Amino acid sequence: MTSSASHRPLAGFRFTISALALAAALMGAPPAATAAKETSGLKAMIELQDVFVDLAEHVKPSVVNISTGGNPPPRSERFRQRPDSPSSGSGVIIDKDGYIVTNNHVVGDADEVEVRLLDKRKFTGKVVGRDPDTDLAVVKIESKTALPTVPLGDSTQVKVGQWVVAVGNPFGLEHTPTVGVVSALKRENVNLSRYEDFIQTDASINPGNSGGPLFNIKGEVIGINTAIINFAQGIGFAIPSKMVQDIYPQLVAKGRVSRGWLGVGIQTVTEDLAAQFNLEKEEGVLVNEVFDGEPAQKAGVQPGDIILRVDDAVVDTPTSLAKAVAALTPGKAATLKILRNGEPRNLSVVLSERKDESATPEVVPVKTPESILGLTIEDISKEAADRLKLKDTQGVIVTKVESDSLADRGGLKEGDVIREINRHAIADAQDFRKTSEGLKPEDGVLVRIIREQRGLFVVLNDK
Repeated sequence: MTSSASHRPLAGFRFTISALALAAALMGAPPAATAAKETSGLKAMIELQDVFVDLAEHVKPSVVNISTGGNPPPRSERFRQRPDSPSSGSGVIIDKDGYIVTNNHVVGDADEVEVRLLDKRKFTGKVVGRDPDTDLAVVKIESKTALPTVPLGDSTQVKVGQWVVAVGNPFGLEHTPTVGVVSALKRENVNLSRYEDFIQTDASINPGNSGGPLFNIKGEVIGINTAIINFAQGIGFAIPSKMVQDIYPQLVAKGRVSRGWLGVGIQTVTEDLAAQFNLEKEEGVLVNEVFDGEPAQKAGVQPGDIILRVDDAVVDTPTSLAKAVAALTPGKAATLKILRNGEPRNLSVVLSERKDESATPEVVPVKTPESILGLTIEDISKEAADRLKLKDTQGVIVTKVESDSLADRGGLKEGDVIREINRHAIADAQDFRKTSEGLKPEDGVLVRIIREQRGLFVVLNDK
């Protein structure tokens, strides 16, 4: 291995769209028409084949095997190892100083890992940074000789349908390349990490590919393979290289990632919620709670506001809002574009740093009641507020939900704290009864609740 091989342009890529078109035409041509095209058609297919041969030869030296010698923490839908095998996965060297990008779930809690290269060299790698929220980690190895590296590509330019190659160590079969296409972009709600923006691919990836690179046809890393869907074929996910580029410097410099924090509870704007807030379409992200003393409250954000943008980033899902805020530097001002009562406005907010959330306590419902709209409620005593870790005693506690009632069909549960009905604040049980008089379930009832210390809007209707 020499440093001249690092980050060099991939030679031998003679493949063109016209060559592929010629090959396709050859395969579909009638027998009588193939004779004249046979030589050129075969040449085109060989050129296509050589693209992948050259790519594999170029990138394989930079792909490493990582082993911790322990069992990785279980994660739903993640790669599964044999029970008697050590924890192992893949990684890719992206810097001549020996920095390797891999998955956080590959290194687990280890401080050191064993790193093996294609040329059989072994190193003890130090885990210099990890980020469970994106499932990324950085390992560093020290070498007296040059290390093979590959560059990070621009995942924002990736298109659905383009060729990709995954390289890793599936089931211990080291440095295995597989070929496929990009099946989808910006996949969210896969429930693998806090900040999801996955590239979906049908390139075959298996246990042991975790942490390995997903290459474009130029030999650039456009993703880090992280997950498959159990029992599915051709459905794999990779963390985009843009996300790697955003957090890699922080992981190297300080071992962790510092992210912006807004201090709100949020939810998706559904069709029912859009109707209740008089929106023409389902857009933005609904604020269902504003935390005391946090940046959003200081900036004047209110429950019921709909956030449309964070600076220049359009947000239309809770995940996209979380990513947009997390990407900003704590202590700096950001501009929120919101809708409040149908009117657009801009708010300037100075973000703080997100801290790890503490575990929420079990909610124990209090008994004694009076049934309205198919549920039983009670005032919030100081003891109940302390037990539920509420900031104050405003609102009422749901202590019972009648089966198949309006509240039941709307998703209310015992232990929920009702704070608003149809945008009217609820102070206590008497206020709840008064506000509930004359409601028309057929028109929908908008209820804001606190559930396990998090806000949520719920629509109750008789449809």
